[in-house]
Amino acid sequence: MNLTKPEFKEIVSNEHELRSFLGEPSLLAGNKVITKLDSHCKTIIQHSPFLVISTSNSDGTCDASPRGDAPGFVYIVDEHHVIIPERPGNKRADSIHNILTNPHVGLIFMIPGMEETLRINGRAFIIRDQHWLEKMSAQHKVPHLGIVVEIEEIFMHCAKAFKRSHLWNPDSWPKRQDLPSMAEVLKDHVKKEELTVETINDTLKESYSKRLY
Repeated sequence: MNLTKPEFKEIVSNEHELRSFLGEPSLLAGNKVITKLDSHCKTIIQHSPFLVISTSNSDGTCDASPRGDAPGFVYIVDEHHVIIPERPGNKRADSIHNILTNPHVGLIFMIPGMEETLRINGRAFIIRDQHWLEKMSAQHKVPHLGIVVEIEEIFMHCAKAFKRSHLWNPDSWPKRQDLPSMAEVLKDHVKKEELTVETINDTLKESYSKRLY
């Protein structure tokens, strides 16, 4: 099959060219980064039920993965370290595989209804110390592993993305029936005859009801 690649002629390739279009950061934006958790950051983490962790492997191939649980599921060790519990998933362990070869990670914490977000950049490693993992027990289940993030940068991200997207406004949400189901998407992606929409739906229901923790 011959695929025609899109042609892009005006590619921004250096910082000087970038700054000629964007300009320089404001005094506020250029000085908002801190290097340890203060009381405000701790409060946001303690109220956040959801984050996205960004990782890449040794070749630079990137991945972004959601993590969520009850508000405050991320454990604050001290001003420089937090732990993300590794709850049961599909066992691909993309984030963990990446961290084993490249410790650099980025986190973005979200709180429903709050349009500003908290970002953390740092270095991560994987632990299995029961002393720490037991502190993140949920539904009487202790996680097998934890992702420790040693904080290097922390800063708030403004609300423009959420204001533009109206993410927290239910009136802007699409009707669920207008979107494909997870089972329909997986069936078309996996392309295995024995995996029907019905069998995939059953697998998902069983996973969501019995293997969240």
